[in-house]
Amino acid sequence: MAFRRARLKSVYSVLRGKDLETEQFSPERRDAQFELLKSAQARVLNHQYWHDFLKAVRLAGFRSEQMISSQVALIFAYALYLIGRTEFRIEEFELRRLIAQWLFMTALTARYSSSPETKQEFDLRRLRGVQDGETFRAVLREICWTTLTNDYWEITLPNDLATAAARSPSMFAYFAALNLHEATALFSNHKVSELMDPAIRAHRSALERHHLFPKTYLATLGIADPRETNQIANFTMIEWGDNSQISNKAPAVYTEELRQRFTARELERMYRLHALPDGWEHLDYHEFLHHRRDLMAAVIRQAYEKLSAESPSEESKGLLPVDVLVNAREGELIEFKSTLRTNLHTVQKDPRVELAVIKTIAGFLNTTGGTLVVGVSDDGVPVGFGADEFTNEDRMNLYLVDLLKSRVGAPAMLYIHPRFDDYQDERVLVVECQESKSPIFVKDGNIERFYIRTGAATTELSASQIQQFTKQRFAA
Repeated sequence: MAFRRARLKSVYSVLRGKDLETEQFSPERRDAQFELLKSAQARVLNHQYWHDFLKAVRLAGFRSEQMISSQVALIFAYALYLIGRTEFRIEEFELRRLIAQWLFMTALTARYSSSPETKQEFDLRRLRGVQDGETFRAVLREICWTTLTNDYWEITLPNDLATAAARSPSMFAYFAALNLHEATALFSNHKVSELMDPAIRAHRSALERHHLFPKTYLATLGIADPRETNQIANFTMIEWGDNSQISNKAPAVYTEELRQRFTARELERMYRLHALPDGWEHLDYHEFLHHRRDLMAAVIRQAYEKLSAESPSEESKGLLPVDVLVNAREGELIEFKSTLRTNLHTVQKDPRVELAVIKTIAGFLNTTGGTLVVGVSDDGVPVGFGADEFTNEDRMNLYLVDLLKSRVGAPAMLYIHPRFDDYQDERVLVVECQESKSPIFVKDGNIERFYIRTGAATTELSASQIQQFTKQRFAA
């Protein structure tokens, strides 16, 4: 921290009075450098600084030492925290978020797992000429940005998840992501973060890693190699009581029992955050692993993007009352649809109405996000969802989710957040859409179409336009 150096040999040189740039020695420099080390030591051993830093660790989703796969990454993040706080005087709220983002990145990628001194020296070299907090922030964010590219999220991370290693960094990052998403344990009302609390002690842990496809069940299918049965993608977090109840039952059997506890909407969110593909309990085991790795990578990515958001307002974007949305009128970020599936002229279900809804959502995802309100006419008159003839909100929500999964794909659901709200005397469906991090295509028969928002309209792009748009919009 004192000299922005990572190699242990630098300590000997510093204590002998060597100038690390000119390689000249002097007694005066030795004394001055020793004083710098003493000052740095005092800051490193400051209990208040350490406990404040641990808040950044918790903000990154890590709740216990068992989740830290690299103590080197943890200590290096602490050094950066101290530099930002004591030298550049970065405001604590902002610094905590920046360091949480950095720690999540280095833990996920196992940045310092091999040749740690060399890699830390490389990172510290970027900071040696930094003179202000703004440049310090920019350097750390740039390193994160150039490390976590689109190729990393879509290719490298799913491949990293294809392992049975007991202490995989990507597995711990996924558990941290569940905390960042405030996810409950599978088939539980208790949050994963609550059950991970180190203060909860018992003969059995409150939270256990559970084989989604139990090992004994897999053995009946001829799959017994631990390298296959203990794949990361076969694990999730569950309460120990449910783990005992599940025992060695087939997924299709125990899910039928446990899913009765929840509404369709609750179950959909739970499955989405636990990265479970649609109909996963009936899939071939190896097909299940393949699909789940992609979904786990998407869940981790969204959690990281929460940490890297420029401000909290980005996370709460779109949470406006319906009357405010209606008064704002339709535009680039807002659109109204009278129904989800029913043609009001024929009073029949109409695939064209469904497609219009899907096109709008895809357009929002591919552009800058936005909000779709279903149950309000173009001129702002409340219609409700009576014409769609859903028996309750859960069934309407499940219908929309199934529709989107089949037409735009399950990974897109990470950026789509449906909710119901009151507007005058009617209940309406509000679909909040975040800006997606990869292109979203809409399946239309055997054709995949690409839509964006242009003003108050949703526009389909041609093949050449798609190539140009995605190159600019989704550039790594």
